[in-house]
Amino acid sequence: MRPLSTRVVSVAPVALALALGAAGCKGEETKGEAPPPAASAAPAASAPSNANFCDKGGGKDTDPISAPFIPPVGGGYCLDPQGEPKTYGAQGKLSMDEVCTTAFDGECEVYKRFGLDRVVVLRYVDGTGAPNSVEVNLSRFATTDGAYAMFTKRVVADGDPARASVHQAPFAALGAMSSSNAYVWRGAYLAELTFVTEDTKITPERMALANQESTGVIAKGLGARLPGGDDLPPAVKALPAASQLPLGVAYYPSGGLGLAGVGPMAVGYYKDGERRWREIAVVSAAVDAAKETFRAFKLKPGSVPLKGMGDEASLVVLQEGPDRARAEYVVARRGTFVEGVGDEELVLDPATPASKQASLKLTRDEKIAKVASWLLK
Repeated sequence: MRPLSTRVVSVAPVALALALGAAGCKGEETKGEAPPPAASAAPAASAPSNANFCDKGGGKDTDPISAPFIPPVGGGYCLDPQGEPKTYGAQGKLSMDEVCTTAFDGECEVYKRFGLDRVVVLRYVDGTGAPNSVEVNLSRFATTDGAYAMFTKRVVADGDPARASVHQAPFAALGAMSSSNAYVWRGAYLAELTFVTEDTKITPERMALANQESTGVIAKGLGARLPGGDDLPPAVKALPAASQLPLGVAYYPSGGLGLAGVGPMAVGYYKDGERRWREIAVVSAAVDAAKETFRAFKLKPGSVPLKGMGDEASLVVLQEGPDRARAEYVVARRGTFVEGVGDEELVLDPATPASKQASLKLTRDEKIAKVASWLLK
């Protein structure tokens, strides 16, 4: 994944720098990635200085599939009267291959991995004629799991939720906002919104406020209209709520924690004081499938069986990549449910002395106790 960015639309250098600064950088004091650049249909419309053309309703979404979900106006913005939606994939005017070359700027493989099957690109413009706009990518996936997984990929983005600038937002479905973006998940849909400005004098504080007043309002309208439910996947619902960080869930339809073929897996991020840890859950449809999931853990080199916990349990060391820290997990299976508690690799800096690391993580006995307590629920 590339670093966070805002969309470039002939933006003056100062404005672009402000947008980038407001959005932050992945892996630093933020989580969440800006949506890929939207493919604009036309330049933003200019309004008469003495009129707000959004009062007349603005433009229209001419795509019959997405039109029922798209609020025509919101927060003083309206659909661009001089533009029209670009549609890709199923029942779209453009092919899914063109998503890769004209809409998602090389990032589409991430979306495709989660089952992307349709994309609509729209733009809202400021009704007062100010040089601001809101870009919208509305993605539909083959499954609810795929859409939810992409949402968590956006808001967690392999970063640390404890150092987030993205915060949960009340969009009638599951939503999140940063200072220049908004995200909405519901059912098989993920909407990603980006505030764009060409105002070279705008401050980061004013940009964040303008984003809230425009992007936030449009995102709330989308969340209320999108079809499908907001029922979380079973593995996510199985995660304990106590001490879980806000928006602190990553969801993997397969391949969670670097384990090929394992999933769907929910990974929760937890914090209590200075101490950090992760909890994982996999809920299978059948016992045999759960046994195969657990087998992927117990076959890891150095795995040690643990007795007296559920149907089977092991102490496992996981390393998601050669440049990632090694994390110790206690993993157990009970029937169709596999659960685990492990180290938070984000605080396991090899340069940090072991004596200091000890205060940042759970002891092995504490992990065992948490798993044992979880098994009793």
